[in-house]
Amino acid sequence: MDTPRAFWRNTTHDWASTVDLDHLAHIRQSSAAFAPGGTVHLILEVVAYAADEAESGNGRHCRITLFPDGSVAVADDGRGTDTRRDEHGHIVKKPVMATKDLRFFDHFDAPSLPDAHVRRGMSVVAALSTWLVHTNRRLNGSWTQRYEHGVPTTDLQPIADDSMTGTTVHFLPDEPLRKADSITVDDLARCIQSWQHLSIQIEDRRGT
Repeated sequence: MDTPRAFWRNTTHDWASTVDLDHLAHIRQSSAAFAPGGTVHLILEVVAYAADEAESGNGRHCRITLFPDGSVAVADDGRGTDTRRDEHGHIVKKPVMATKDLRFFDHFDAPSLPDAHVRRGMSVVAALSTWLVHTNRRLNGSWTQRYEHGVPTTDLQPIADDSMTGTTVHFLPDEPLRKADSITVDDLARCIQSWQHLSIQIEDRRGT
């Protein structure tokens, strides 16, 4: 068996937790504070994780796709979200969607994203999305999982390996956030220029 879960070291998220309902509710009650500017800020929250991977030498590419229904997909070629087996042989993924990022959420000096607003973590995106699908490809297995407002609505669903690694986060921001701004490719491109170690492409399918 692998190392007991109680001995796993917490870095970005608490491995002992799975879903923090109070945390998700807190975000939803203050959506304007956690997603200033609407959808663009949520996109930047997701891309920041791809940028972390690229900065550490894992993956260099990211694609942002804007869909006609208002949803957005962010796909990268990093290592994928950490997924392990506990001492009982159960698969456990790092709870990035449904719990707080320990580095940023409660810290007054958390870094800012390129829109000049504070970074809080992926749980902000999940909590403020009507639905979110997290697809993960790692060397030790691939899976997908669906969330609604940050709460998992499926278990991890295995998918076929394709010899690639990386993460895709496809999400539909809540309607008030979608109405709060009108995303233009030019504006989004300007926001992401500061991540120079990450090659980012934007695909706009909204006119198709």
